[in-house]
Amino acid sequence: MRSFKEKIRQGIPLDIPSIPPSIERVNRAPARPDILSSSEKRLALKNALRYFPRAWHEILASEFADELNKTGRIYMYRFRPTYEMRARPIGEYPAETPQAAAIMLMIQNNLDNAVAQHPEELITYGGNGTVFQNWAQYLLTMKYLSEMTEEQTLVLYSGHPLGLFPSHADAPRLVVTNGMVIPNYSSQDDYSRMAALGVTSYGQMTAGSFMYIGPQGIVHGTTITLLNAGRKYLGTGDDGLAGMVFVTSGLGGMSGAQAKAAVIAGAICVIAEINPKALYMRYEQGWLQEIEEDLDKVILRLKKAKQEAKPLSLGYLGNIVDLWEKLAGENIHIELGSDQTSLHNPWMGGYYPVDLTLSESNRMMVEDPDTFKEAVRKSLRRQVKAINTLSARGMYFWDYGNAFLLEASRAGAEGILKEDGTFSYSSYVEDIMGPICFDYGFGPFRWVCTSGDPDDLRKTDRIAAFVLEEMANEATDENRQQLLDNLRWIRQAEDNRMVVGSQARILYTDWSGRIKLALAFNRAVSDGAISAPVVLGRDHHDVSGTDSPYRETADIRDGSMFTADMAVQNVIGDSFRGATWVSIHNGGGVGWGEVINGGFGMLLDGSPAADRRAKSMLSWDVGNGLARRSWARNDGAILTIKRAMEMEPLMKVTIPEIADDEVVDLFD
Repeated sequence: MRSFKEKIRQGIPLDIPSIPPSIERVNRAPARPDILSSSEKRLALKNALRYFPRAWHEILASEFADELNKTGRIYMYRFRPTYEMRARPIGEYPAETPQAAAIMLMIQNNLDNAVAQHPEELITYGGNGTVFQNWAQYLLTMKYLSEMTEEQTLVLYSGHPLGLFPSHADAPRLVVTNGMVIPNYSSQDDYSRMAALGVTSYGQMTAGSFMYIGPQGIVHGTTITLLNAGRKYLGTGDDGLAGMVFVTSGLGGMSGAQAKAAVIAGAICVIAEINPKALYMRYEQGWLQEIEEDLDKVILRLKKAKQEAKPLSLGYLGNIVDLWEKLAGENIHIELGSDQTSLHNPWMGGYYPVDLTLSESNRMMVEDPDTFKEAVRKSLRRQVKAINTLSARGMYFWDYGNAFLLEASRAGAEGILKEDGTFSYSSYVEDIMGPICFDYGFGPFRWVCTSGDPDDLRKTDRIAAFVLEEMANEATDENRQQLLDNLRWIRQAEDNRMVVGSQARILYTDWSGRIKLALAFNRAVSDGAISAPVVLGRDHHDVSGTDSPYRETADIRDGSMFTADMAVQNVIGDSFRGATWVSIHNGGGVGWGEVINGGFGMLLDGSPAADRRAKSMLSWDVGNGLARRSWARNDGAILTIKRAMEMEPLMKVTIPEIADDEVVDLFD
């Protein structure tokens, strides 16, 4: 029996393995439509077989052809490892450098059965956010990482390990690209065809960059969004959303954060989920407090919760459209509403239309995709109609960056567009997160304790609280509230039981805060206060990481919201300033062809080199976005970048001159 380390080092096995049994109680990805021609299917088979010895091809060709016909993809199930998929302590990985071991840890965390949405299909979240396209890519990547030295860099093309190449100690150990296709071939149909051929993948944001930390990854951002929506639109104070109702949908991947975040914010959350496995998994994990399958009982429970004004997360097993229409027909005031179905992926399981069961939808999207598409469009029109009714009664509704408004407008939903062609509802970044957080440099910083020891995570929480408290005491009026929100968050983090998979934490913080935290963590590793290195990262959904006109850059109003210079420059700059790995993707929360996003990972091993890299890279990673947002004439960003230049003499940023409207209007 080979040990775990021996299996990692082996890569592709020497003999054809037996097909492992399917994992019990995990979500399986729905089949994808059969869209390839006969010649394209032959090409897909040739593409898949090149990973294996020719002597195996006759056996594998038949098997892979069957997978392609049944699922629309070649996942290579036979090569799925039989060892437990989870983030192990960093010392358990076979590696020549701890940087490579840290990457292996993060890859396995993304594929952990408790973390991944469809683990057997290598999908972490969002319905199609893949870590790799197939299991051969996983095996080869782990083998390369086990051999890598600090004089090499591994290159991944949409999950495919191109190989190890000579580099140097300060270069990234890993560079990842996902879905980087020629712009004219970036439609949803192009993606489906190329993914079926096995030549591209949808990395989402943190799936294909190996920085996903479970639904905790957006709990903090969702909490901040809810609190600030209440402050801005409901007049609530700092005590939260007691007695306020938030209605939304989705518990499968990232969307699973909503129930937990609503309770932390003090709200009453009613959330619909069509998939019972996803619903019950969140309930068993403690992310969802109650479950109900009867809409009449949902209404009764909602009324009782409003009377008690106690936090509640209530999962409704059913379609979100049925829930919205029921609420529209009842005399209940709903304060806040949104949606987190995966509408970037509307035709392949990202959105399930009303009046069809889960199994009926999964069958129809493969056997009759045109009818399924029309069912989705009809469902969206009904959903928007009910939302419009409740909004007219005073509910504040926003798009949660999942392409809801975009797909609803394409479906012809009434009232979704204004006369000038803009959306009737705002994106949460446009209205809340952009001007309140991103323009001041605040975003979803995160870290992972590679020891796997909860005590190490507890220590990082205490260090972070100490740093934030010092910063809050010296804060300006513009960012004091953000710091106080974040301080309250980190003090409650352990009690809120958010760890799923690796010992990880999310914490919104700004430019100087990230650097101070990184240096404090590195010092604690060096001193032995923390027992093993710490991995730093962030969501791509951040100040600088992503260009998307429908989400991250929705508050960029100088006409550059459709450009992607910021995200590309972000990854290039992080690469030569010390990141351990970098990634850049086409696609993300709002869809293939609608966004370019980049991310990084950085290992803090307690060394002086880690200090140097953290200061240099984190400064750029946030400063890039602040400079771009300042140039777009965003007031908060102009103020913040000027202060950043005072703190960092080597930073010289071009500041815009603001034209008077009276001058410009002369030429209208």
